[in-house]
Formats: sequence, structure tokens, C-alpha cells
Amino acid sequence: MQKNIPLPSPQNFVNHVRIPEHNDWVIFILLGCIFLYLFMMNIVEREASLRDFLLQKYFDASNNLPSWIITSCITTLTLAALISQTIPTVPKFISDIQVSGFQLNKFGYTLLVITFFYLSKSALGFMFYHSTGDGKKWTVFYFTATKFYFILSFILIILCITHYYFPVDRHQLFFYYLIFFLFVFIFKIFFYLFHRNNILPQKWYYKFLYICTLQITPLLLLWKLLFF
Repeated sequence: MQKNIPLPSPQNFVNHVRIPEHNDWVIFILLGCIFLYLFMMNIVEREASLRDFLLQKYFDASNNLPSWIITSCITTLTLAALISQTIPTVPKFISDIQVSGFQLNKFGYTLLVITFFYLSKSALGFMFYHSTGDGKKWTVFYFTATKFYFILSFILIILCITHYYFPVDRHQLFFYYLIFFLFVFIFKIFFYLFHRNNILPQKWYYKFLYICTLQITPLLLLWKLLFF
């Protein structure tokens, strides 16, 4: 005669099996970024040292556009990797879009938004400089901005490693990230205003217009797309 053994109630069942979190995708991104920088320093910048790259003058530099593009791509990738897991959710109208059964996760959505953010801001910046009669300063501007984002991208790489591979409270880190990016934003404004290359238009109202329309407004839009 078979004895009936009562099954445990679902309410009383506790699963003690912990599914480990795999962040291999972060390693692949960071290794790709490091490879891009090695390619840039050895091929694009013709084996320039880090010091020479950061201190070089505009008229002594070459291949400024490829260096700017590579630095922008690395900054976009590392920033997306860092903040993607802090956004609340992927909007439903985005997650409903599927291509061959695949849909965007948080990282994909964040990368898409940040890429759109930088492309739009770059296009608007190009039109801004040419509309104010300072079209020649546009190349000096992105040459100077490359140095700033080069340093920032290395900080983002360090933050990504800390965020994903050290035992830290990610919810608490979000507050520190806000403080950090606020400091970076303020520092960038002063960096642009007082840089020796005079990368912003000479007239003060054009500088004010640039800061409001091409720095503050796009940042507010980026915040809205990611966190609301």
C-alpha cells in the first residue's frame, strides 16, 4: 500500500538556491574599450604617449576626428554599462518591439538613449557654431572635448569594475553617482568656459545660449528618458 506524503505548501517553501549573477558582458565591453584605446594611441595617434596626447596643442595634432569618435564611443559604452541597471524599467512601447524574437534589455535601451543623446547634441553643436559665425571653432571644440571625455571614460571604466565586481550596495551608490555626475557637469562647464583654446563663442550671450540649450536642456531630456 502506497503511503501518501503531503507535499510542502508553496507558502512555506523557501528556495535557498542562489542564482549567481554573471556580468561577463561588462568584461567584454571593458576589454573592447581598452582595445579601442590601444588602437587609437598606437595607430590613430601614431604611438603617442598618454602625456603627449593630453598636452598636445591643436595645431600640432592630427587625426582629431577619429580620436573624437573613438573616445565618444567608449564614453557612451561605459556610461551605459554603469547606469543601465539603475534605471527603473524599459518603456513598454520599446520592450514591445521585437526583432527576430529579441528585444532591448536595460543596457540596450540605455545605450540607445545615450547614443541618441550624443548624436543629437553633436549635430546641434555643429549647427550652433556655424550659425553664430564661429564655424572654425567647431574643430577646436571637439579636439578639446576629446581630452575631457578621455579622462572621464577611464573614471567610468573604474566605476564599472567597482559597481559590478565588488560587494557594494548598488542602491546606495545611485546617490553618489548623482553627486559625481553633477560635479562632472559643473566642472565641464568651467572647463569649456576658461580653457586656453577659447572653444566657446566670444560673445557672452552666445556662451549663455550654448550652456542652456546644448548642455542643460539635453541633460534634462536624457534624465526624463531614462528615469521617468
